[in-house]
Amino acid sequence: MGEPQKGSRIRGSGKRRRKASARRKTLAITAWAAAGVVVLGGGGLGFLYFKLDGNLKSVDINAQLGKDRPRNVDNGSMDILVLGSDSRAGANSKYGKDEGGARSDTAMVVHVYRGHKKASVVSIPRDTLINRPDCTDSKGGTVPGAQQAMFNTAYESGGPACAVKTVEQMSGIRMDHYLEVDFSGFQKLIDDLGGVPVTTSKAINDDKSHLNLAAGSHTLNGTQALGLVRTRHGVGDGSDLGRIQLQQAFIKALINRVKHVGVFTSPKKLYNLADTATKTVTTDSGINSVNSLMSFANGLKGIGAGSTKMVTMPVEYDPADLNRVIPLEAKARQVWTALKQDKPIPASATKGSAGDQGEAGKVVTSS
Repeated sequence: MGEPQKGSRIRGSGKRRRKASARRKTLAITAWAAAGVVVLGGGGLGFLYFKLDGNLKSVDINAQLGKDRPRNVDNGSMDILVLGSDSRAGANSKYGKDEGGARSDTAMVVHVYRGHKKASVVSIPRDTLINRPDCTDSKGGTVPGAQQAMFNTAYESGGPACAVKTVEQMSGIRMDHYLEVDFSGFQKLIDDLGGVPVTTSKAINDDKSHLNLAAGSHTLNGTQALGLVRTRHGVGDGSDLGRIQLQQAFIKALINRVKHVGVFTSPKKLYNLADTATKTVTTDSGINSVNSLMSFANGLKGIGAGSTKMVTMPVEYDPADLNRVIPLEAKARQVWTALKQDKPIPASATKGSAGDQGEAGKVVTSS
């Protein structure tokens, strides 16, 4: 469903703009931690709920998508689309020029299995060529679809609801929730957590992402963590697929940090974390209050890094443009079918995929 077809393609003119793409930071991973941080407060946030509620931003995905969606499979599992946008407005302007819009540089479908003890995370590369459906924007207008457009144009053209609709068309899976993360919030959240411990098996030096790490153990502050999830040229083959592998490795370190951070002995630290987390995410309208977000996060707290499988949607480089990738249709169908049936993703689904090759994912591990 929604697999790429042969035909006319929408492409960027000429070679990919390396300078611009290097600035587009992928920060969707913060949402995983942000939800977990909010639940750490338990009932102790008390009168602060009102202020924290005011921090949250939400979008009514259901109203925009209507009934033209995959069937809601009620088997105890949950599917969440997590996006990181590259808006350059406001506090994010230091990361690049504001060109009047935002793109989702990374999308992750988080499938929480029945029982909420394990999860699978499927990254969708931003440069994947897909058939984007017609969408309805927040004002009720129509955003025309496109054949063989880059995946991240869905968010750029039609906002969160269009990104959700595109993923649902590709996967055949209904998204239960939506989470979006911004740049400045990611960096501050890492600092509020006291940094994230990682070990690098080799030095990472990338002038474009301003990251310089020797081989060994580190506790990354917000700036360094931001550099790590941005880096592409300092490790691996220099591709966005390699960067996704680094991000997946960092997620596991971040999950471990969130699960072990001590906040109950420090009310100020607890409040700072909750304040930053609620300012960092945009949610769907189903989890747009602190109470509902806490209930949502409570369902995730039993999932650790060791029980989270992370893969990239099976892709291959587009022979006509090596700066783009196209889904390996049969293998991608295996991935989505497994999640739809609440089953583990089979190893055969990702074997031979360009998304799970290379060394980048082995360079960073949780300390």
